Amino acid sequence: MQGPREEMIPAAKPQLGDEEIAAAVRVLRGGRVVQGPEVAAFEGEFGALVADRSCVAVNSGTSALHLALLALGIGPGDEVVVPSFSFAASANAVRLAGAEPVFAEIDPDTFCLDPDAAAGAVGPRTAALMPVHLYGHPAAMDRLTQLARRHGLAVVEDACQAHAAALDDRPVGAFGDAACFSFYPTKNMQSLEGGMVVVPDQAHARTLRLLRNQGMEQRYENEIVGANMRMTDVAAAVGRVQLTRLAERTERRRAHAAVLDEGLRGLAGLVTPPVAAGARHVYHQYTVRVPGGAEARERVRAGLEAAGVGSAVYYPTPIHRLKPYASLGADLPVTDRAAAEVLSLPVHPALTGDDLVRIVRAARDVTATAEPVPGERPGEPAAAPGTAEVIR
Repeated sequence: MQGPREEMIPAAKPQLGDEEIAAAVRVLRGGRVVQGPEVAAFEGEFGALVADRSCVAVNSGTSALHLALLALGIGPGDEVVVPSFSFAASANAVRLAGAEPVFAEIDPDTFCLDPDAAAGAVGPRTAALMPVHLYGHPAAMDRLTQLARRHGLAVVEDACQAHAAALDDRPVGAFGDAACFSFYPTKNMQSLEGGMVVVPDQAHARTLRLLRNQGMEQRYENEIVGANMRMTDVAAAVGRVQLTRLAERTERRRAHAAVLDEGLRGLAGLVTPPVAAGARHVYHQYTVRVPGGAEARERVRAGLEAAGVGSAVYYPTPIHRLKPYASLGADLPVTDRAAAEVLSLPVHPALTGDDLVRIVRAARDVTATAEPVPGERPGEPAAAPGTAEVIR
């Protein structure tokens, strides 16, 4: 007789508790719900995460990217070098600002913008680089900022997936002329919905505050053309609670990733995510490669699902192949291969030790008959699945 089916382990699990709910209710009962003291407090507290740079809260990560470009004066006639292997918002923000994205290749290990490819994409109209700290792994900011300085370019960090990530002990968000974070529910911290722009100087911070609020600081004293991209105080109150828990939840993600590394390393049908020297990966996603392309990946995904383990593909179609950008004709084989092979496994803080054991066992079972693919890293012998018992 078959036993009861185990509950599905979700690929992501947003966490909202009583404290976040109480904070939201407190704001609602207080009556001041838009662009009030909670937003100001959230901006100040978030600054500690980004080397005390100036922070301006907005209503989404996409708005953050859009306004960051506008505040830096990037618009019609300009080009911005971006990776195609990202969420469409990275390129959409460029187009919304009136500029044009130029897609460059990624590093096949980190999935982030390749500095050599970025250098090759710089042309006479290039105004900025937009590296994406994909999946929580920092881009090669040391090399990318040097490239930008050589050509007089702005750097806008898309850090929407990388809260508390760092490179050589310097936090992401503290490298560029602007950096943008998202607080969407599935991110490492959330505010129901929201975003943050981080800049090193007060002048750009003031411009951002004008842009997010119809071009005015004082009511009816409009100084420039702006939009309504304000963060609500309800969102900010939730974000403030989440920020207090970010460090502990980040360490849980990193501990879970270490268990998965140990249990999955060396499997013929999976390539575990490497971490670059000096990088602090915060594992917004734990993204493996499934050599053999989309069909092989779908077999692994379906096998995991049958075993009660959720997974997801971020992103099945790179931006340069989406309808709004296909006419640009970018040729990005490294990006295309990544899009066909990546699969994100659960790594979120809500996982238990038993969950990690199940994920490792399911992945080992579903790849047991896979043949090694020539040219892939052989890895080391995989550890016994029971190693995950240390995480509860």
